[in-house]
Amino acid sequence: MNQPSPVGVLGLGIIGSRVAENLRRAGHPVHVWSHTARNVPGALPSPRDVANAAMVIQIFVRDGEALLTALRDMQPALTPDHVILNHATVSKTATLEAAALCAESGATFLDAPFTGSKMAAQNGKLVYYIGGATEVLEKARPILEASSAKILPLGETGDATVLKIVTNLVTAITVKALAEAAAITHSQGIPLENLLTALENNANYSGLIGMKLPTIIQGDFEAHFSLRNMLKDANFARELASQGGVSTPALDCTAETMRSGVNQGKGDLDFSVIGQIAS
Repeated sequence: MNQPSPVGVLGLGIIGSRVAENLRRAGHPVHVWSHTARNVPGALPSPRDVANAAMVIQIFVRDGEALLTALRDMQPALTPDHVILNHATVSKTATLEAAALCAESGATFLDAPFTGSKMAAQNGKLVYYIGGATEVLEKARPILEASSAKILPLGETGDATVLKIVTNLVTAITVKALAEAAAITHSQGIPLENLLTALENNANYSGLIGMKLPTIIQGDFEAHFSLRNMLKDANFARELASQGGVSTPALDCTAETMRSGVNQGKGDLDFSVIGQIAS
């Protein structure tokens, strides 16, 4: 039997740290790097060191600048045997630039954002959206399977990024509507538990509502997906809309609410904090 191959993980935030642990449980030697020094197994001092240690590298950094900086650091170590998977939600422009940097060194690249937050990552139930060549995906599939429930091929490089951005648009606007519904319900003296009961029996009920309304009721905004990151993704969606000449009034309103929350110091809380009910 083939031994599990070494894997590199760049970025050890909420998701990356849990993906690394799932890979270890699956038997992979895991080499990691984080911009913030961490005393964890397999920690190496730079992205380049990770590229020297592993042929498949999963990237979970915060933004496009961090992604491109890491790739430029790795470039001298990259070879045609390397597969680079970018899981960070960045702009389409940054995704295409990252793919080009890999190609310059002969390495292959997958546009591989995911859906699923902290508990999905912890339980190995992320869903990966994949943009890129089928043969590259098949090479990386055993690695992705260690942390996923589904792996969905969705087109060319850049396509998966666009789809991740627009699905987050739907998520953000849904929670904004939920926040307004909760505020109105509260203002009328109706227990928010009754709103949950009503929604559970309504055609518009979803897993997202079932996950986020209880946190609004309890005032528990521990970050599963931070407000700061959701605002970042909303801005990417607005950029894409502008490029396509598309109007997004619902998104614009939601983005401004999120921006206000970040300005109030709530950026590192869960994005559902936009539904916080004043006592």
